[in-house]
Parts: sequence; C-alpha cells; structure tokens
Amino acid sequence: MTKRTPLYDAHVQAGGKMVEFGGWDMPLNYGSQIKEHETVRSAAGVFDVSHMTIIDVSGSAARDFLRHVVANDVDRLKVPGKALYGALLNEQGGVVDDLIVYRREAGYRCVVNASTRDKVLAWFARHNSAAVLAEREELAMLAIQGPNAVARYESLSGNPVSDLKPFSALEVGSVMIGRTGYTGEDGVEVMLPAQDAVQLWQALLDAGVAPIGLAARDTLRLEAGLNLYGQDMTEATHPFESNIGWTVAMKPADREFIGRQALESVQASGVARKLTGLVLEAKGVMRHGYEVRTAHGVGEITSGIFSPTLGYSIALARVPAEAEGSVEVDIRGKAVPARLVKPPFVRNGQSLVN
Repeated sequence: MTKRTPLYDAHVQAGGKMVEFGGWDMPLNYGSQIKEHETVRSAAGVFDVSHMTIIDVSGSAARDFLRHVVANDVDRLKVPGKALYGALLNEQGGVVDDLIVYRREAGYRCVVNASTRDKVLAWFARHNSAAVLAEREELAMLAIQGPNAVARYESLSGNPVSDLKPFSALEVGSVMIGRTGYTGEDGVEVMLPAQDAVQLWQALLDAGVAPIGLAARDTLRLEAGLNLYGQDMTEATHPFESNIGWTVAMKPADREFIGRQALESVQASGVARKLTGLVLEAKGVMRHGYEVRTAHGVGEITSGIFSPTLGYSIALARVPAEAEGSVEVDIRGKAVPARLVKPPFVRNGQSLVN
C-alpha cells in the first residue's frame, strides 16, 4: 500500500494528478507540466517533498559516525547552520544514496531520498555503534523554488531567510529552513510539523505561489544538471563516474570512510567513464537507456528530456572518459547527431550551453 504525505488532500483539492512514486502517492502535475516548469523559472512554485526521509543524528558519537558513512567530510561544517551534499558509499565505492547533511546546535540532520528509506535506515543501523539516530516522521517538508521564492516565503513566515547563503540553514523553533534546492533556481526547503506544513502550503497558494508536481521537478533538475538517484547514480557506479567526485573528501588521509579503499584504487588506475551532459542537434527526444556512440566507445543515456527552457532535448549520459565533442544517439534505430557538453544546462533561468 502506498503512503500519503500530510498534503495529500491538498494536492487533490488543487487538481493534482496523483501517481505512485517511491512508494508514495504524489502529484505528477496539476494540469500542465510545462506551465509549472516555466512558473518556477520565472516566479515561484512550491513542491511537497515530505516523502523524503529526515534522520537526526546526535550524541557524542554523531560526528565520528557521519565521518565514517559519508564520503564528504562533516568536519567541513564548522558551525551550526551549515550544510553539505554528499554520498553514502558501499565497500566497492558504489553510491548507496545521496544526501544533504545539516549541522545543528546538537548534532546533525540528514535528508535522504524517499525510495531508499528502508535501505538507508538499515545501512545506518548496520554501521552505527553509539550515535543516536531518530527518524523524524512527524515532520513534513516543502521546497519553495524560483526567483521570487525567498521573498514570498519570508513575507509569509516572518523568518529572516534572505541573508542565508546557499547550503546554509536557519532553525526557528520547530522549523528548519535550508537555502537549498533541486531546480537551478533560488529557494528554500522548509522542514516543519505536518499540520504547520498544510497551513504554509495553503498560505503560499493564496499568495500566488503555484503548486508544482513531479514531472516539472524532473525537467527542472535535469536542466540544472542534477543527478537522480537510481538513474544517474546507483550502487553499481562510483562518485567519479557520476559527476559527484567533488563531494568526496580524500583529505585528511587518515579518515577511513566506507568505500575509501575502492576509490583510491579507481584513482590509481584511472576513471574509465564519466557522467556528462548531452544536447541533441536534431529533432527528437533522448530518453533513459538510449545508446550513445562516441569515437572512444559506447555509452548510455541515464536521464533525458525535452527541455522546456531551451527548446530542444538534453540528457545526462555515462560515456568513456576520453569522449568529447560530437557523438550519435540511437533513437529507435536511427543515429541522431548530438554533442557532449558540461552540465548544468540552465541556471537562474539562463542557458549555460555553449
């Protein structure tokens, strides 16, 4: 049986087309994916992301635990209110999940994906000896994104977030506000008690902030060059071939995080594949699983869409590390010209494709 977030009834009332996603009933769209996408790029939209898993880590062993299980180093979070993006790795260096870690006055908060909830909770339990782990199922989470998002949220809530820097957070009572997002636009993600989330959702809609569904969330994140777990990275791929090698903190050399030895071997032998951007130079739409033919061998599209902002198809593809420039994509048996580019494709509503 699928789960429902505290906002399920609000989605139905707003005209949301509900679908199963990661074991949850979630809104695919509220009538027009393209309109929702454009609204986030030009104004402000709100996403219900309450299906994501929030885990608080506290106690005297919290720091050591997270330094062991997260490939990025939480010691980079020098003061409460800072956040970092990182990955949980298996012993082979494969990505168990990606996550955001916030430092708090008393411990840390981890936000991981909905579809990996059971796996991550089991992974944490397996590798934990003394840290206090608490899943915060009573909390909901809203992502408010777009060029007007911060101003709209600040005016409604009274919480002073406009001065928050990216990947910083503010806690006001039972509410945590992070200056993060998954769209390539400015915005905040608000974690708060479920009933308060319902009230905030309605207040945002009343103020003209549009509800946004999963479909637009996917096109927005891909334009921003951001990975989707389960497609662009999995337990069979390591960070250096998933375009998140920058999140791996190999220094200090004495920090023994899970997967370190495997990644050291990869570095010593050389990275064979890379995850990079792709733009189609003819009509058509690239999709997950399509073959990419390069001068250095064959690769595969991990995520592909028609970009509403750019007006043509874009994708992320895992290809041989030496590949560059012009390639071909097999679209239903037809070789279609494409070009490798460095993601992201869009930031703050503007094209970054050269």
